[in-house]
Amino acid sequence: MKKIEAIIKPFRLEEVKSALAAVGVEGMTVTEVKGFGRQKGHTEIYRGSEYTVDFLPKIKIEIVLADAHVEDAVGAIIKAAKTGKIGDGKVFISNVENAIRIRTEEKGDAAV
Repeated sequence: MKKIEAIIKPFRLEEVKSALAAVGVEGMTVTEVKGFGRQKGHTEIYRGSEYTVDFLPKIKIEIVLADAHVEDAVGAIIKAAKTGKIGDGKVFISNVENAIRIRTEEKGDAAV
């Protein structure tokens, strides 16, 4: 099993959600987060004063899938989240040793 963590722009969430549903992803966890990457935030002017916005609003999507479905899910995320502009986000993939569904106590792939 693998865990996919994707950091995307907030306005791309619906497109990513639809793209994941189209490839068979049934569940995900979505969190509103703030952060910055290479662009180090940006400057804005408010009431004549310039200030730096270090942490930009982002959306973090977390999905745990069987290994066979990871490539399709990652491809769907990238295609739906990509705008071609700086700050589109990142996708991280890591190994998951085990998963347990609390209600039924199913383990492994059956729990996801």
